[in-house]
Amino acid sequence: MADKRVIITLGCTVCKDKNYHFQRGKKKDFKLELKKFCKACGKQTPHKEVK
Repeated sequence: MADKRVIITLGCTVCKDKNYHFQRGKKKDFKLELKKFCKACGKQTPHKEVK
C-alpha cells in the first residue's frame, strides 16, 4: 500500500518566481502558503502553491 504523493511547486507572490518544491499527499483540497526567502526579491515573502 503505497501512499500517493504529489510534488508541488511554491512560487513567490511578489515576483512570481518558482523556487521551492515539496511533496505532499493528494487528498489535500487547499493551496499551501508559506513565508519563504526569495532569491530574486532578496527578502522573505509569501509563497503560494502553483502548478
